[in-house]
Amino acid sequence: MIDYGVLSCAGEHLRQLTPATKVAVVTDDHVAPLYLGTLCNSLEAAGFDVIRAIVPAGETNKHLRTLEPVYNTLLSSGIERNTPVIALGGGVVGDMTGFVAATLLRGVPFVQIPTTLLAMVDASVGGKTGVNAGAGKNLIGAFHQPILVLADTNTLNTLPSVEFISGLAECIKHEVIRDAAGFAWLEEHLDDVLAKKPEVINQFIAHNVQIKANVVMADPLERGERAHLNFGHTFGHAIEKITNYTLPHGYAVGLGMVAATRVALRLNKLDPTSADRIIRLIGRAGLPLTHPSIDVDRAVRYMAFDKKVVDGKVRLILPDKIGHVGIFDDVSRDVITAAMETLRG
Repeated sequence: MIDYGVLSCAGEHLRQLTPATKVAVVTDDHVAPLYLGTLCNSLEAAGFDVIRAIVPAGETNKHLRTLEPVYNTLLSSGIERNTPVIALGGGVVGDMTGFVAATLLRGVPFVQIPTTLLAMVDASVGGKTGVNAGAGKNLIGAFHQPILVLADTNTLNTLPSVEFISGLAECIKHEVIRDAAGFAWLEEHLDDVLAKKPEVINQFIAHNVQIKANVVMADPLERGERAHLNFGHTFGHAIEKITNYTLPHGYAVGLGMVAATRVALRLNKLDPTSADRIIRLIGRAGLPLTHPSIDVDRAVRYMAFDKKVVDGKVRLILPDKIGHVGIFDDVSRDVITAAMETLRG
């Protein structure tokens, strides 16, 4: 459900899906002061006894050690197999909470209430959950689909500009991999999206959710087509890792899409005009096109540990035209390194 103010009706919507008497809410210390009270009031009004767990915010806290107190809080509060666990927050909270829901009592119902654009259009859709490991991002996880996703676009009004722009990276990705017409629409209406105009933002989010949902439904466990959603992510995850996750996820993905587009251009998979349009739109959205401090050698080494590596070969998702991508596992290390070098400016 995507609508302005839907958070205040969360209890009513969840009550239609479960007879449970308890519900657990996991959020972080940035979101809790903003929206936890509204959510809990709605849940209690619907007859739920609410269990609360608050984790420290940020990608650097997306580890198993952060989750141990959450497990303990939920278990000590008498959570049962039918007790829904709600993620209230951005993609980090959604990923971690989903992993808790997938593993607690071998699986309990999961609800996503995303409060960032990135989470609304990407992280809350598709059932991927997990945490980071020392070797890389999201290497520990499970597929666990939510029973309900509530995206309250009112929460975008308290979202820092950096976080909103970060979410636009995933939206641009969706258009590049699946929808040439949608890409052209975004080129024309980007200023309205950046202004969060009510008459366009709900439609824009719903469009992006539909693209991702269609891909996920065609390939729920990422055996083939779903890998297309990783456009820009193999480069991006390596950049996140070597910068110790100080760079917002969407910024890293934006850089990754620039690098992947340049690989496609160099291999003659993509025409120069299309490559220019992709990179120009990424820049117009406010995403960086360069990051001078990238340690290229380290980044390329980390790409070898990406969970998308198959038979020791790095799989890259490359566009061959706007609206369509392919999977390539025969790109040489030299070409990958050269593309990463361009990001240094």
